[in-house]
Amino acid sequence: MPIKLTNEVIIAAIEGFEAQKARIDAKLSELRGLLTGSAIEAATTPAIIAPKRKRFSAAARKRMREAQQRRWANIKSDSEQLPQATPESSKPKRKLSAAGRKAIVAATKKRWALKRAEAAKGRPIAAKKVASARESAAVKKVPTKVVVRAATKKGAVEKSAAPLT
Repeated sequence: MPIKLTNEVIIAAIEGFEAQKARIDAKLSELRGLLTGSAIEAATTPAIIAPKRKRFSAAARKRMREAQQRRWANIKSDSEQLPQATPESSKPKRKLSAAGRKAIVAATKKRWALKRAEAAKGRPIAAKKVASARESAAVKKVPTKVVVRAATKKGAVEKSAAPLT
């Protein structure tokens, strides 16, 4: 039959375990005393104590607050004295002229025309139609070379296999 854990049962268990801990600590201190040959130390457990915070008086806190306010006032006044960047003092934004834009478009069209002409020279006309059909169907490219690694006792050996089709 399972034991129902109530607050009283839990509190009793905690007290029992603390008593066991005190007995074990006493035995440990006796044994440590025997090792060092000194008198038996008290079997108290060191309590975990939070570090003490440094307390400042109200007058000290007031002095610190005023000093910090003076520092911020100096920083703010220095930033107000610096000349602010005005739109007139900075360079105007550069704009692309219509002639410049036309020149860029023409150069881009010329590069693409050359690229298409070179691609057309490399393939026959019938192959172009097949290739364009493949591109439109989004067929994945086949790897040209497959490297197979065979493990041996002395090390790995690479062998190249025929391309996959």
